[in-house]
Amino acid sequence: MARVHEAINLLGYAPHAAARRLAGRDTGTLGVLLPEVTAEFFFPLVRGIAKEVADAGYDLLIHVADPTQKKSLSTPLGEHNTDGLLIFTGRLDDEEILRLYQADFPMVLLHRTPPAGLPIPYVIFENKRGARALVEHLIKVHQRRRIAYLRGPEGNEESEWREEGYREALDKYDIPFDETLVGRGDFNADVARETVENWLLKGLDFDAIFAGDDESAMGALSALRRAGKQTPEEVAVVGFDDIHSAKLTDPPLTTVRAPIEAAAAGAVQALLAQIHDQEPLRELRYPTELVIRQSCGCNEESA
Repeated sequence: MARVHEAINLLGYAPHAAARRLAGRDTGTLGVLLPEVTAEFFFPLVRGIAKEVADAGYDLLIHVADPTQKKSLSTPLGEHNTDGLLIFTGRLDDEEILRLYQADFPMVLLHRTPPAGLPIPYVIFENKRGARALVEHLIKVHQRRRIAYLRGPEGNEESEWREEGYREALDKYDIPFDETLVGRGDFNADVARETVENWLLKGLDFDAIFAGDDESAMGALSALRRAGKQTPEEVAVVGFDDIHSAKLTDPPLTTVRAPIEAAAAGAVQALLAQIHDQEPLRELRYPTELVIRQSCGCNEESA
């Protein structure tokens, strides 16, 4: 048996999905690979996935990455224990995604586009449009011109698109892009808080912060509060995603609403279509909308 496994590993053999079905070896299980589950963003994501999977009569396996491991060349979930995978952004190396694709294994990418040339279905938000509308609101309605940006994790496509929207809004109003106003947020409240604290210690001049997500926006609010800065009077703060806690911050957070749970359900539907030999949409792009609360300087809430 050891020699068999050695040969399989050497040859990179993986059973064809259709062959498994014909052999009656369906697992009745779908898998999802996540980088973490502690951030509030993942609550509606997992809820949307779990409901859709259960409604379809499947079981769900969730694997959460080791926090010290950014990417993996292999996965504990795959052809041997699931009928298909949902893969969150950055969780797997492109080489492993290519291997799964070549094995004709059903998968959907969450919040990232596939490697070049691979027609793998993927789910994504209207990140650039939402970010641009948010930053334009700060400029046009509240006359903010020194707007800092807290980036997401390195290599994260959604963060890159949100930065594109930020830059486009600045350009539209003839505000020069200033690299010193861009710092790490990593979609993490602690990282964002430390970045904003460093900005304040250095005496960096800014009158607004666009955080790449709501978690980092909360970190920014904490740093400003500790420094005695008034929000929004001195520094406006806005985020992205509209997680549940966004409306509970002090002041309530102006943000961009992303349909996290609906996108998760759509991803499962695209995965099931592949499993049942149907042709899924290659791109599932979900719209975003501005949610106005008090942290930008507005007095009334609107969505």
